[in-house]
Amino acid sequence: MLIGNQIISLSGLRFYAFHGVDPQETVVGGWYSVDVDIETDSQLAVRSDDLNGTVNYALIADVIKRQMQIRSALLEHVAGRIAQSLLDSFAGILKLTVTVRKEHPPVGMPCRDAGFTLTVTK
Repeated sequence: MLIGNQIISLSGLRFYAFHGVDPQETVVGGWYSVDVDIETDSQLAVRSDDLNGTVNYALIADVIKRQMQIRSALLEHVAGRIAQSLLDSFAGILKLTVTVRKEHPPVGMPCRDAGFTLTVTK
């Protein structure tokens, strides 16, 4: 069997956090969601059912949770910190895409969410 790209995905992780440019956002807070796709070499896990042959998605979620607890003004900065922290935490990451969304952002009209997506390659 020829194995191609292998991507671990976590979608719709939700956090109550205090990011934002407006002072009220850092006091009141709001709901955020994070999606991440991580390209890694998981061939060992595919072939052997061994967790040591992949990146543990529970540990990925924990890294993201810790980063979401750190206040930032910009979603771009939050996404950058998440990406860097994931790369620092897991040697097996080849490439990752992280999207951070703020639910119901203060834009003066109804808006489901505003987001920022960042892709980085190791």
